[in-house]
Amino acid sequence: MNLLFKNPRRVYMLMVGYSIGLMAIALFFQYSLLLKPCMLCYLQRFAAILVGLIGFIGFIHNSKKIIFFKTYLGMSIVSILLGIGLSIRQLYLQSLPVELVPSCLPDMGYLLDSLPFFEVLLMAIQGDGNCAEVLWNFLGISIPGWTLIGFLVVLAYLLKALHIVNGIHSQKLYR
Repeated sequence: MNLLFKNPRRVYMLMVGYSIGLMAIALFFQYSLLLKPCMLCYLQRFAAILVGLIGFIGFIHNSKKIIFFKTYLGMSIVSILLGIGLSIRQLYLQSLPVELVPSCLPDMGYLLDSLPFFEVLLMAIQGDGNCAEVLWNFLGISIPGWTLIGFLVVLAYLLKALHIVNGIHSQKLYR
């Protein structure tokens, strides 16, 4: 069991695999089912891609020092927490009564062309009426709900890996 958590290269590859899997599903929804992603969807994708990117950098770095492993795990956990927050925000918007749903904003491309980046980022985090639409669900759970579940599973895995690594007293891994 510890081999699944203690070997940094295995942990990094699982992080990359998670990111690729989540993006494959997102792209399937976008291009095969023709579901248009909202601003919060793009930000959740960014959080998942960030986890994969951190995992890829960790895999390439391949240091045997625990401090680097903990650093990569910590950065990934922060990314996952960002994704969890964004998923919860979108689920909140989806749970609002129709009269309380914020108005829809123009397309992301238009906003990026006409407004400063940080203003668009704040608008995206707040969400809009498009984020409140439930376009697809499975077992009564919408896309951000499933994304939240995915983020929580990966968070549990990374926290377990961090807990196991904290129990290791030597400064080298791969034993």
